Amino acid sequence: MVDTGDLIAAAVAAWGRAYAPYSRFPVGAAVRDETGRVHAGCNVENAAYPIGTCAEAGALAAMTLAGGRRIVEVAVVGVGTSLVTPCGGCRQRLREFGAPEITVHICDETGKLRRIFTLEELLPASFGPENLAMSRTP
Repeated sequence: MVDTGDLIAAAVAAWGRAYAPYSRFPVGAAVRDETGRVHAGCNVENAAYPIGTCAEAGALAAMTLAGGRRIVEVAVVGVGTSLVTPCGGCRQRLREFGAPEITVHICDETGKLRRIFTLEELLPASFGPENLAMSRTP
């Protein structure tokens, strides 16, 4: 089993820095790229609600800025009686950089693992970059 401690710790730290004064629903996320580096992000809300940024989008932006191009695993941290999984838009964002079989670790604010999904479970029969590579002009 792969050690995910650093990935989850980064997501917990990001959760602690979230800017969520309107929803009061902080979320942290971290992605591990193809080189093993971990990149984190938190949700950032805006007074022109709801045009904020999701935690997963922030983590992907940090990864891209650092030169990463592929996700190998993800951690998402949030508080709630229900699991805090990526929203629909972020599932598609994750799919842009990750294969259907990547793991998505869903944790609480202490880093306790609540459940592991594959991206395929969260976004079945997804549309990804390879779909466009296979398209043909008539």
